[in-house]
Amino acid sequence: MDNFIVSARKYRPITFDSVVGQQHITSTLKNAIHNNQLAQAFLFCGPRGVGKTTCARILAKTINCEHIVEQVEACGNCESCNSFQLGNSFSIHELDAASNNSVDDIRSLIEQVRIPPQAGKYKIYIIDEVHMLSQAAFNAFLKTLEEPPSYAIFILATTEKHKILPTILSRCQIFDFNRIKVEDMANHLASIAQKEQIAFEPDGLHIIAQKADGGLRDALSMFDQIVSFSNKNITYQTVIDNLNILDYDYYFQLLDSVSTENAAQALLIFDKVLNNGFDGGHFISGLATHIRNLLVSKEPATLKLLDVSENIKRKYLDQSQVLSSGLLLSALNIANQCEINYKNSKNQRLQVELALLKMCHIASAILLSKHGSFTPSVTTELKKKLPDPTVSRPTAVANGVSAPKTISSVPKEAFPPQIPTTVSTPTVERSSVTTESTTIKKGWGKISTSVNVPNLNTIFEDKAEADAEEPDLVQGNEFREVTLNAFITQWNAFADSLRQTNRITLYTIMTANPPRLNGTMIEVDVENAVQMDELKLGKIDILNYLRVKLQNFSLDLTGTQVEVTKVRKPYTSAEKYQAMVSKNPALETLRKAFNLGLS
Repeated sequence: MDNFIVSARKYRPITFDSVVGQQHITSTLKNAIHNNQLAQAFLFCGPRGVGKTTCARILAKTINCEHIVEQVEACGNCESCNSFQLGNSFSIHELDAASNNSVDDIRSLIEQVRIPPQAGKYKIYIIDEVHMLSQAAFNAFLKTLEEPPSYAIFILATTEKHKILPTILSRCQIFDFNRIKVEDMANHLASIAQKEQIAFEPDGLHIIAQKADGGLRDALSMFDQIVSFSNKNITYQTVIDNLNILDYDYYFQLLDSVSTENAAQALLIFDKVLNNGFDGGHFISGLATHIRNLLVSKEPATLKLLDVSENIKRKYLDQSQVLSSGLLLSALNIANQCEINYKNSKNQRLQVELALLKMCHIASAILLSKHGSFTPSVTTELKKKLPDPTVSRPTAVANGVSAPKTISSVPKEAFPPQIPTTVSTPTVERSSVTTESTTIKKGWGKISTSVNVPNLNTIFEDKAEADAEEPDLVQGNEFREVTLNAFITQWNAFADSLRQTNRITLYTIMTANPPRLNGTMIEVDVENAVQMDELKLGKIDILNYLRVKLQNFSLDLTGTQVEVTKVRKPYTSAEKYQAMVSKNPALETLRKAFNLGLS
């Protein structure tokens, strides 16, 4: 049986033009050779498997070639080219710095540099993985690298440029190699498959290219593996089976379930993914990427940003036309929040399932926005979704003025679409709700978007008119009105629970400055960025408690950092004494008379 040669070696580029995806490097090197402007030290740096050592060998062979062709490539027929290809060239030397990293190895190299080349114009030294050299070896190499003989050229290659001494970097001409594009890699794999008479599907090669993450050597290794697995018939299915990759079809089916509000089907798809051995965190990350790709596919001009095959691009384009931008943005927000909370959750599967259930209830907002008003068909749909209330809806009046019907902002979390109602704002004491004016520095929780998000204000006004015309369709328990007294009671109850669980920082934020209830928006003042970050972390817990207790899932919370204008309470003994003296100056006379000190 003949010895098998892996594709990474068999199809290794031997000319500049055959290098894949590094045209900015090869063009510069060819021009330098053509104009006879070669530096005496080159540094090739970049990720693994992108062609650093290959380009170093091509450069070494080309500059020593006796008959360089018109395209500035080595002829491949002269004595220098033949000796290099056979591996017995006396003018081109390769050194692996990973295993020859001592100062003695570099001193031996320096001794060899002093000897002029026996054949060819230059003596070229290729040092691979140069970052592995020791500190002493770098220092010994420094002088030779700065002032080498006219016939010596050094080509250094590394994957970790940051580990090389700045004094070495300043003496080299640095070339940064890019990760190879998916399209270039897939085309290269297709050319190899044709040469080897291997049947393939373009979608399968694209998956290999994506999995390689910019490294052509990794792609060729996976290519050889799948050729053996599939018996020289590379299909999309054999690739995802062999490389254990989540199929695109899972995500396409899942988004179809989200658009039709089929929560049961969405959960079954996720269960199937888990049963196939995939991690939930990997699944939700892929789902976020899938939604991002759908948003990108909305515009034909940005379709080229997708690193997928043409067949998959068409699938993205078709599904993106069915789903609205509002639904996709809300789903992407939910997926992103789930991915953030996934690692810290004790019940990770529940985190993903909760995110999927939220996504499956977004489409009702799109349903309302499409109709623009509450027609009989929409009314029937709402009757199915909203439970009958136990109490009628009162009219909200605060100090003789009707509460506003508009909403100041869209909630930051993408919860199922809510139907907010007017909120009673009775007059309360100053101790319950702060009315003190503050200077706002910065805030969070406000979003802006240019996509066609449903006009919620119009929908809510139409909803009120529809309720007046159809008394049998009234507000459900999930959208009850929130009175200020009930809100303050539940707010304080949750704050007390925080103190019992030793979450003192969040407890302090909730009790230091009384909150303001503006419609369905809860506004909380904080004094610094640390409190702002703590409030952001506790926001989900606060809202989950209040929405359930107050039976209104339209509630949202935002924080505002304010200038601290209040006098800080005295804390130390000296501060307490000064506060007492400011109220009664005679206390200082008493202290001096008896020569008293502060304990």
